[in-house]
Amino acid sequence: MDETSQKIIDAAMALVRDKGYVATTTKEIARVAGVNECTLFRKFESKKDIVLQGTNQAGWRADVTPEIFENVEWDLQADLKMFMGAYIDRMTPDFVNLSIGLRAPQLYEETKELIMKVPQAFLRTFTDYLNKMCAMGKIPEKDFEALALTVFSATFGYTFLNASFGKELTEIEKDRYINESVQMFVKGIDP
Repeated sequence: MDETSQKIIDAAMALVRDKGYVATTTKEIARVAGVNECTLFRKFESKKDIVLQGTNQAGWRADVTPEIFENVEWDLQADLKMFMGAYIDRMTPDFVNLSIGLRAPQLYEETKELIMKVPQAFLRTFTDYLNKMCAMGKIPEKDFEALALTVFSATFGYTFLNASFGKELTEIEKDRYINESVQMFVKGIDP
């Protein structure tokens, strides 16, 4: 990828993150990239083409993969903190907002698989972890898929609200939120 094309992609992705896909124009992308609109169309077929190429770049994706959840200690409390913290650390407000921008109806059929990889990585890995903890006799048999969804929903909710409102909604910092959530979850799952 040449430098000009990369500037165009970076400008488009930043604008989609900040304004949404529909509100982002090719004229504005060209201005932010420091090129004229003709150059933009010599490099790319359309705004959609630019954004879809951007979604294929690692720098424009949250690094939430099953591998980030491998450092388990087989201690429910410590591992819950690790799962939640790893997700929150990687799903920054920028990635949350970009993810929202990529849900535009004009793009969603092409972007939904990419967007779904983030929750799927968390849910599959955490469900597997809970099943293994049960097999080890460390936790009782439960509906682990539902429990994983509960933990993910709480983690996603905090991340989404933080990205949307920052400190305007709550002053509760990440570590306090994780610690309190983990305490509540552990008390509910332990016999």
